[in-house]
Amino acid sequence: MGFNCGIVGLPNVGKSTIFNALTSKGAEASNYPFCTIEPNVGMVPLNDARLTKIAGLVESKKVIPTAVEFVDIAGLVRGASKGEGLGNQFLGNIRSVQCIAHVVRCFEDPDVVHVEGKVDPIGDIETIETELMLADLEVVEKKHRRIEKLKKSGDKEAVAAFAVYEKVIEALESGTRTALMDDDIKEEQAFKELNLLTAKPVVYVANVGEDDVEGETPASKSVRERAESEGEAFVEICGNVEAEIAELPDDERDEYLEGMGWSESGLDRLAHAAYSLLGLITYFTAGPKEARAWTVRIGAKAPEAAGVIHTDFERGFIRAEVMAYDDFIECGSELACKEKGLMKVEGKDYLVKDGDLMHFRFNV
Repeated sequence: MGFNCGIVGLPNVGKSTIFNALTSKGAEASNYPFCTIEPNVGMVPLNDARLTKIAGLVESKKVIPTAVEFVDIAGLVRGASKGEGLGNQFLGNIRSVQCIAHVVRCFEDPDVVHVEGKVDPIGDIETIETELMLADLEVVEKKHRRIEKLKKSGDKEAVAAFAVYEKVIEALESGTRTALMDDDIKEEQAFKELNLLTAKPVVYVANVGEDDVEGETPASKSVRERAESEGEAFVEICGNVEAEIAELPDDERDEYLEGMGWSESGLDRLAHAAYSLLGLITYFTAGPKEARAWTVRIGAKAPEAAGVIHTDFERGFIRAEVMAYDDFIECGSELACKEKGLMKVEGKDYLVKDGDLMHFRFNV
C-alpha cells in the first residue's frame, strides 16, 4: 500500500522537471505550455533510513521500501474550469489523486516563458485555486438542484445532504477552499461523496533558482506563509538541482547532500511531507530474505496492518509480535529484544505505531 500525489501548477513552473527527478521516467520538459498532455505516472521509493538500519542488523538479502505514486498533471491556466487550455481533462486527473503537490515558480529566468507574464507565486496559487473552486462549484450546484425536490418531500438523507451542499456553495462562493471548512462539515458523508478538488490536502512546493537553494527568498517565503496560514505542508526545492542529484550514484549523492548540509534531498522532503499530510505511517517486517516497509493510516489496528501484506493475514489474524524501532536498534536483534521483554504480543485492538517492527501470526 502506498499513496498517490498529483503534481499540479501553471505551465512552465517546473512540474515535469521535478517529476523527472522524482521518477527518472523522462517526461518531456520543454519551454512551452501544455507539453504534458497525458498524465505521466511513476512509482517512487520512499527513502527511509530506518529500513536500511533494520536490514543491516537482520542481514536481509533484499530491502524493499514502500512506494509513492506521483502523477505529473499538465499545466492548468486561467479559465480551465470553462475548458480553456486543456481544461476539464486535467481537472479529472486531479480528482483521481489523494493529495496535491502544488508547484509554484519562485525563480526568474528570461529563457523560460511565464504563462501569466511575470513571476508572482501567490497570484499563481490563486489562479489555480480559483479554477479548482469554480469546477467544484459546478459539481455541487448540480447536486444541490437535483436533491432539492427530495428535500422538499422530507427525505432525511436529502435534507442533511442539502444542508451540506448549501454550506459548501457558500464557502466556494466566498473564495474559501473546502479543505478549510469546519471539521464537522467535512466528516459528513454527503461532503465526502462530493470528492471535491479543493478538499484535497496540499503540499506547496516553492521551485527556486539554483542560486537560491541555501536561503529563503521573498518569493518562497510568501509561499511558506500561505501554506502555514492554511495548515498545509511546504517544501522549498530547486528542480534543476534535484534533477542533477537524481542522476548521481548513491555514494556521490550522499556526499553531495552532506556537502550541502542536507540530511535528505528536497524530493525526499516532498515525498515525506505528502506522506505525513495524508496521515500515513510506516511499519516494518524483516528477516533474512527481505526487510520491507509497509504503509498504513494513522489509527490502523494490527489486523488492518496485516491485511496490507495479504488479505489472508487479516482474515486469519491471531496476534502480532511487536518491537519498537528504537528498542530494536538499541538491542541489536530480535533475540535481545525478547530477552529484555521489549517484544510485545498484541491482539486485534493494538494500534500500530510509526516504526513498529512486526511479525504476524494467523490461521490460513
